[in-house]
This record gives sequence, structure tokens and C-alpha cells, in this order.
Amino acid sequence: MELHNLKPAKGSVRKRKRIARGEGSGNGDTATRGHKGAKSRSGYSRKLGFEGGQMPLQRRLPKFGFHNINRVAYKPINLDSISELAEAKKLEEVKVEDFIANGMADRHDKIKVLGRGELKSKVSVQAHKFSNSARKAIEDKGGEAKTV
Repeated sequence: MELHNLKPAKGSVRKRKRIARGEGSGNGDTATRGHKGAKSRSGYSRKLGFEGGQMPLQRRLPKFGFHNINRVAYKPINLDSISELAEAKKLEEVKVEDFIANGMADRHDKIKVLGRGELKSKVSVQAHKFSNSARKAIEDKGGEAKTV
């Protein structure tokens, strides 16, 4: 066996179907697209959600609700989580960067500290917002609740 007499296995390679190349090919005339109608035309593409002329689902369902474009969503972080983080990393001050670095929040999240759990030591916390109970708990332990 040499390079000049290598061939693919029998039946593994098929000739490609050449459509719209004349009547003699058997695939000329309508070029396998059937007769007339939108699907036979060049440039045809069905609209997303088109259901053959039936009223599409997104139009059958009613509209409802209200979406406030000015809403600000906060990532909630509770005092017990902050306490664990401060103990594990031996932090006196917990900043927004610390929450991000430890996977508690993403880079673009705004953080709100909530009052579930309790602090075991004096910790200063930096966040975008604090609940009243969280602020009180932090200040009772001698820490500071700084709004960024």
C-alpha cells in the first residue's frame, strides 16, 4: 500500500446532491422546494414565534404586571455571614471588596446588610445599605456601619 493508491472505504463517501442544475439532474425546475408559496421563494425566513398564521402564543397570552425601571436590587447579606467571614479571615473591617473576593456578591451588586444572626466580635462593615436592626446590632458591639 502506498500513498497513490489509498482510497476511502467503500460506501463511506457519497456524492453531494447538486440541486437546481438543470432538468437532467432530476433536481432542476423547482429545485426540491415544491410549487409556489413563501417557502419556495429566495430570501424567505419565518418570523420567530410564527405558527402558520394561527395567533401566536405571545399574542394569545394577556399582558399583566408592572416593571419599575428605576428599581434598585440589593444583594442581601446577613450578620451571621459577616461574622463567619470576619472570624475566618480575621478582619476588623469588612468592605464591599471582601464580599466580592469571597463570592458573597458580584462586582456589580449593591449590598444590603440584614439583621439575621448576631456578631461575635467588634466589626466595622461597609455596604450600600443597612437594615435598622443590622445597623443597631453592629453599633451595639462597638463596630461601625458605613454606607458607601
